[in-house]
Amino acid sequence: MAEELNIKPDAPTSMYEYTDENANSTDSKILNQEEIDSLLGYGDYDTERTNQKNGVRAILNSSMVSYERLPMLEIVFDRLIRMMATSLRNFTQDNVEVSLESIESMRFGEYIDSLTLPTLLNVFKAEEWDNYGLMSLDSSLIYSMVDVLLGGRRGTAAMRIEGRPYTTIELNIVKDMIQLILSDLSTAFDPITSVSFAFDRLETNPRFATISRLSNAVIVAHLRIDMEDRGGKIDLMIPYATLEPVRELLLQMFMGERFGRDTIWENHLMNQLWDTEIEIKAVLKEKDVRLADISSWEKGSFLPLEITAEEPVDIVCGDVNLLKGSMGRKAEHIVIRIDGKAEKDV
Repeated sequence: MAEELNIKPDAPTSMYEYTDENANSTDSKILNQEEIDSLLGYGDYDTERTNQKNGVRAILNSSMVSYERLPMLEIVFDRLIRMMATSLRNFTQDNVEVSLESIESMRFGEYIDSLTLPTLLNVFKAEEWDNYGLMSLDSSLIYSMVDVLLGGRRGTAAMRIEGRPYTTIELNIVKDMIQLILSDLSTAFDPITSVSFAFDRLETNPRFATISRLSNAVIVAHLRIDMEDRGGKIDLMIPYATLEPVRELLLQMFMGERFGRDTIWENHLMNQLWDTEIEIKAVLKEKDVRLADISSWEKGSFLPLEITAEEPVDIVCGDVNLLKGSMGRKAEHIVIRIDGKAEKDV
C-alpha cells in the first residue's frame, strides 16, 4: 500500500491533508480557538464563574489539597462568624450580620490575581506556629465602617472616593477592627489548640503582601459583613504551611476525636498482659572461651566460673536485663532472691 502526504500551496501552513490511495475521501481535522481554549481549560466564562476547572488546568490543579480534608476548619470558621457578629455589634453599636459565603482552596498566586483593587491587605502572624496569614478588606467595607463609626446617616450608601490613598483616620479605624477580628480568630481556635494571631502590617499593594510562594496551596474563607444597607467583604487567607503544625488536629471529624483509639480494647489488652507467661533466665556468670578450648571439652570437663555466693545474679528476658538478685537455697531447690532492678546501660 502506498501512502503520500500532500500539501496544498494555497492552503494555510497549519493545514495538512493525509491522503490514502484506497480512501475515497480526505480526512482532516483542525482545532479552532474555542476548542483549544477548552482543551487548556481557559476561555469558558461560565466555567470560570462557577470556579470549576477542566482540561489541562484541572490536571495541574489535581494535586491541590481540598479544605474538606480538614473538617475542623469549617467548625473554626463557624465559631468565628458567630463571635465576629457579637464583637462588631459592640464595636459599631449597630446591627451587624456576618455570614460565611464559601471556603475554597487555591494557589497563592491565583488568589493574589483574583483581588480587586483598591483593597487593603493585612498581614498577620500566628505566633505559636511561626508563620503568616493574610486578611483582605474591600473598599466598600472600609468606607462603610468609617461611615458608621463617624456618624453617617442610615439609609444612605457609604461614599466611595477612588483614586486617593486611605487617610490616617481610616487606617486607624480599620486597624482596630482587624485586631478585633484576629482576637476572635484566636478564640475560635481555642477548642482545638492555643494560638495567638498578631497584627503585623497593612499593605495596599498585593506585591508587598507576598507571604508565600505563588505556587503554594492556601485556603481562603470569604466572609460577608452587612450593616443594614451597607457592608462589604473580608477574605481570610491562610497558607497550608501555616496550618501544618495542627494538621492532625484539623483532620478530626468531630471535636475530641481520637482517630479510632478504643479505650475498651486498651483496658482488655492491659489486663491480659498481666496473665502472659514469659521465660526468664538467671545468668550466673558470662565468660569468654576460645573455640579451641571448647573443642577439647569431654564428658566430665569442668568450666570454672570463679564466682562467690555473694556475687549478684542477672535475671534476663531475651536480651533485656530485667532484675538483679542473689542465689540461695530453699528446702531442696536453688532459688534467687530479687534485690532490685537492673541498671540500664548508658
